[in-house]
Amino acid sequence: MTVEIRLAVPAEYDAVGELTVEAYSHDGFVRGQYAMTLRAAADRAAKAELWVAADSSGLLGTVTYCPVGSVYREIGRDDEGEFRMLGVAGRARGLGVGTALTERCIERSREQGLHRVVLCSASYMTTAHRIYERLGFTRLPERDWAPIPGVDLFAFALDL
Repeated sequence: MTVEIRLAVPAEYDAVGELTVEAYSHDGFVRGQYAMTLRAAADRAAKAELWVAADSSGLLGTVTYCPVGSVYREIGRDDEGEFRMLGVAGRARGLGVGTALTERCIERSREQGLHRVVLCSASYMTTAHRIYERLGFTRLPERDWAPIPGVDLFAFALDL
């Protein structure tokens, strides 16, 4: 399988939004109004960078890279890259799509001359945590936070 990692095009925004909601819903990770945020792919493309993984069968996954100045940044400082909303379609899980999208975010941070990549991941998203740890990310507990009660976000960082 040849997977291409590229920026999403406008014709894909609705499908990217649905893929993101499906990926988070698959494991029961959509809570409260967060589904609307996950579905808002066009907004993410306008205010951040909306990356997709695709092959000849279609979209396999997505991630939002949040450059310095993006309203989608949560914990990133001016010398850090940040990404959010990594989602992989159910049919593509276990194929390395999440790893490839994470690696693209690492490379984007390097391209921008940044010295670290950070992200937040819900405490219960252990599959994603394994990807990050395998790629060398470490926990950054001093930046953990909770956007709403019951959703504890763990911070991770990778020095470049």
